[in-house]
Amino acid sequence: MRLSLASSFHFAALSLVATVFFAVPASLAAAVLELAAQPVQTPVSSAPEVRASRAYQAALHQGPLAVQAFLADFPKGADLHFHLGAGVYAETLIRVAAEDKVCIDPAKAEFAHNEQGKTLREPCAPPLVPAGELNGSSLTQAQQDLYDRVVDAFSMRNFVPTPSYSGHDQFFSTFDRFGGLDKSHTGQWIDEITRRADAENNQYLELMHTPAFGHAARIAHELGFNPDLAQMRQALLDHGLRDEIAADREEVKAAVESRNRLQHCGTPQAARACRVQVRFIYQVLRANSPEQVFAQTLLGFETVQQAIEQGSDDWVGINFVQPEDYMVAMRDYTLHMKMIEYLHGLYPKVHITLHAGELAPGMVPPEGMKFHIRQAVEIGHAERIGHGVAVMYEDDAPGLLREMAKKHVMVEINLSSNEGILGITGNRHPFEYYRAARVPVALSTDDQGVSRIDLTHEYVRAANEYHLSYQDLKQLARTGMEHDFLPGDSLWAAPDTFTTPAQDCKGQVLGGPKPSAACRRFLDANERAAAQWELERRFREFEAKF
Repeated sequence: MRLSLASSFHFAALSLVATVFFAVPASLAAAVLELAAQPVQTPVSSAPEVRASRAYQAALHQGPLAVQAFLADFPKGADLHFHLGAGVYAETLIRVAAEDKVCIDPAKAEFAHNEQGKTLREPCAPPLVPAGELNGSSLTQAQQDLYDRVVDAFSMRNFVPTPSYSGHDQFFSTFDRFGGLDKSHTGQWIDEITRRADAENNQYLELMHTPAFGHAARIAHELGFNPDLAQMRQALLDHGLRDEIAADREEVKAAVESRNRLQHCGTPQAARACRVQVRFIYQVLRANSPEQVFAQTLLGFETVQQAIEQGSDDWVGINFVQPEDYMVAMRDYTLHMKMIEYLHGLYPKVHITLHAGELAPGMVPPEGMKFHIRQAVEIGHAERIGHGVAVMYEDDAPGLLREMAKKHVMVEINLSSNEGILGITGNRHPFEYYRAARVPVALSTDDQGVSRIDLTHEYVRAANEYHLSYQDLKQLARTGMEHDFLPGDSLWAAPDTFTTPAQDCKGQVLGGPKPSAACRRFLDANERAAAQWELERRFREFEAKF
């Protein structure tokens, strides 16, 4: 039997009852259940949707592999939490390293670097090994063994945590091991990523990326940190911080052009993957000194603001990255939020999504779990929260959930990386709490290459672990497209309510081939609405198969 969206939320609330009374105070359980009891509007089901829902329920009864087969081509909308550098699989990195004649350190199973961090290239002095030896037409057993160890070192494959080396340690250690390849390959990474996205019927990606900021960092270190952020901003600008904007814009422009050449986009031979839209989120490294973090954040806001004002299709938003539990990230967390608050006032067009609450009990002192998500929302003006795993440990968690629901702050849910990094799964994950509280949520992958997953994997995992209905899955996909950072208005009349379209498209067959003239003008003027229309078209196409 197909559960309606409303029924699924009541199911979520009931499932919470089994655990909430020994996990959190009874008052919190009552607050969550009160939220879950509120009625939810659901669109009227079409006959094809009903048939698709029945097929999905049948797959659930058959088991995880049947769900995988059903969801392989399910329209997933967007992946909004995706680190570009860690989205590429280890096998590709090894192949490119061979092309670039990079040396591998077999003792560490990583690309070799000198003391200054520069990647070493052929000739490779023993015991270093040319990456080309691992990419030949055939491999000896010793070469195959090294190849396997490198793949494992670059990812979570075969990883088993020990008391002295956790999944968190392995996950974040991978980046240094495969780092150092030339940025000229970024277009190849986007080619690989978009081809995978298209193969699983995912139409839109926001890729987090850290462009060059060496010039900004040097200026910042010369000036030192000034707690008067207005004065510090002006000093950075006076010393030429804006000089780096053009390079950062050109870096992603060249990567996109490379992807377009590889896929023959805009030609009769265009690959199907060309239809996957890509935008970029500017990554700020928050584990650095305050002056460097502020300088890089300012450079990010300047770069994204310029792109938005020029109507460009490259940078759309900003995010802070690196482990939230690192000493500097914890010490300066509130300062970082104040930096963002100040710059948001000067650059209001720049979208903000923030890693917050990517913590588990024991990683940091208890007081460190109590405020990160709230400050990201209330001080950092986050439109989206990445991870948000620690929400139930925040002060006044029910109030925070209500605030996020009221403000329509979406949470980017990364189930596999939350397990790998934090050891959080099942009912220890707040996924159902967010849904019960009407906080918008969407699934994302975080680091596909490191976790060795795709977005389909995350949908299959969520479907099986949380007993989602077919309507729940559509809600997740629609929510992702509702909260992307594409320009323009939404297709839907009310935020996160996917029942009534905007006035110009009322009465239309959503996703149909012949929208009215008024609806067509609306879609042409609003890129976000047009992308949402395309998602509805894909739903119609998918459901017509059943």
